Amino acid sequence: MPQQYLFATSPADCLAMLAAHPGARLIAGGTDLVIDLKEEKRQIHTLVDITRIPELKIIAEENGKIILGGAATHTQVSTAKLIREKLPALAAAAAAVGSPQIRNAGTLGGNVVNAQPAADTAVALVALGAVATILGREGERQVPVEELYEGVGLSKVDASREILTRFTVELWGEGEGSAFARLSPRRALSLPMLNVAVRVQVVEGRCTRARICIAPVAPQPFLCEEAARVLIGQEPGADVIARAAAAAKAAVRPRDSLLRGSSAYRKDMTTVLVTRALTAAFSRAVRRGL
Repeated sequence: MPQQYLFATSPADCLAMLAAHPGARLIAGGTDLVIDLKEEKRQIHTLVDITRIPELKIIAEENGKIILGGAATHTQVSTAKLIREKLPALAAAAAAVGSPQIRNAGTLGGNVVNAQPAADTAVALVALGAVATILGREGERQVPVEELYEGVGLSKVDASREILTRFTVELWGEGEGSAFARLSPRRALSLPMLNVAVRVQVVEGRCTRARICIAPVAPQPFLCEEAARVLIGQEPGADVIARAAAAAKAAVRPRDSLLRGSSAYRKDMTTVLVTRALTAAFSRAVRRGL
């Protein structure tokens, strides 16, 4: 178990602590990390806690963008009026995570940096086109969330040297809508068998932009461009949604899993969840465009 537990008060303070203690690692909610430490899957001497850094908890709208701190908890995200109104897919995804205790502790940044392909809020962030800001000793860099994955459990964010400070989601404006759909074997504490997040925009009666993310059907949240292309330039309706859902089913490659179900079943359910999510997103988009 760790021998030192330090509290950082600013991002700069955090980086200084990481530099002063080689092998140290960041901790926020710790919902996965603490389990790994107890099971001795990791040997870490020093933990640097970032939950006392106010700017990492921000949830705000600035200059046509939604700013989400990397240490904002799932509960904060799911209950924030701004997110429920402007990014309903993310609010729904955050509300689907684990149990109330996990949602109260777990963070957006942790959900992404842990790099599990079915992480609910990570799937929503990819669908929303979120960009992560990562701070290291060499300065800041901005990376689309879908580009942070190197494989299952492998992130391009080095939590022993860097801190994911925030996510930025650009608002598309009038006529945009988003939605999240999830398939799980039971209501409480269940891993998703499949989850889908979508974002669309409707201008003058036609879909002008679309993003569809599906998981776990690949080593990372899968941005299904084939299905999104079906929607562009089309009038929203059951027929075009059905064609997009069929394209999504053809594109996904889920594995057979004792926990999540067979590949064939999850391919079939991809059609159902994409249909459900697109129907809800287009309904919101049309209402917002009135």
